[in-house]
Amino acid sequence: MLRDSEFMQVALDLARQAQIHGEVPVGAIVVHQDVIIGQGYNRPIGHADPTAHAEIIAMRNAAQYLQNYRLSGCTLYVTLEPCTMCLGAMFHARIGRLVYAATDPKTGACGSVIDLPAEDRLNHHMQVTAGIMAEESSALLKQFFAQRRTLAGQKTG
Repeated sequence: MLRDSEFMQVALDLARQAQIHGEVPVGAIVVHQDVIIGQGYNRPIGHADPTAHAEIIAMRNAAQYLQNYRLSGCTLYVTLEPCTMCLGAMFHARIGRLVYAATDPKTGACGSVIDLPAEDRLNHHMQVTAGIMAEESSALLKQFFAQRRTLAGQKTG
């Protein structure tokens, strides 16, 4: 979908901001009625906060915008498959739709490691769309971690 790609491009631009700050390049936005109402990028290192994932920051912004902790009818776009913490927050916020780019084989909770959205026993369910601009997001992540390995090698060498 063209619109999904446009919104994911905004999330990718935010991911690049995370990279500039030395954070894992993940960006997220929350959209309500085709308007971006929340945005964020990874900041756990800079904020000394293990919960400062892009999705959490974007949902906090969106909740403030709507003056409501429930984000029903909203779509969250994120450049990397969410972890269990972020999905838990999405469930509590009642996000209606999740769109993510790249899969995360180490912590992904939408099918890579576990599949929380498919869990029938949970009290909230959302539509999930995967793979929108996955190549771009994966390339950004691979570049980031390659640079990190190079810097780590220089420090030990």
